[in-house]
Amino acid sequence: MVAQADNGSAAVGRQRFLADAAARGLDVEVVERLAARSLEEAAGILGITPADIVKSLVVKHKDGSFLFALIPGDRQISWPKLRALVGVNKLSLPPPHVALDATGYERGTITPLGSTKAWPVYADQTIAGRRISMGAGQHGFSAFVDADALTAALGATVADISDPNPM
Repeated sequence: MVAQADNGSAAVGRQRFLADAAARGLDVEVVERLAARSLEEAAGILGITPADIVKSLVVKHKDGSFLFALIPGDRQISWPKLRALVGVNKLSLPPPHVALDATGYERGTITPLGSTKAWPVYADQTIAGRRISMGAGQHGFSAFVDADALTAALGATVADISDPNPM
C-alpha cells in the first residue's frame, strides 16, 4: 500500500524524505518550525534570509510529464530560460492536486527527495556553494542541506533559470 500525503499520514512524507536523503548519502538537518504566513516570516523563524529558502516547484510539460525547479526564495522562475533549457515551448505550474499526485507531497512540503516519482531536477545556479533550507516532506518541518551535495546527489542540471522577484 502506498501512503498518501494527507493529514493522517503527514509524517510519512518526512520519512520518505529522510530515507531518500540517507540512501543518497546526503547529510540533512531537519528542524521543526512554527507555521509562517510568508517566505520572509519563515526565513525569520529559521534565522536565515529568504534567498536561503529554496522552493521546490513542480513543473508540468505539455506531454504530461513533470520536472522539479529549485528556485531561491528571493527569486522567481524564468519561464523563457527554463523552456529554452528543457527544449520545449510550453511548461506550467499544475494545480495542487496534480502536484500531489505527481510527487506524493502537498504544496509547501514538496521536495525532489522522496518524491513518489523521480522527475528530472533543474536548480538555479544562484544556490551553488550555499547551505540552503527546503521542504522536508511534511508541514511544520524544514531541511537544511548543502546545495552542491544536493544537486550532485539528484543529478540536477544547474543553470540560470530564475529572475529576481520584482520589487
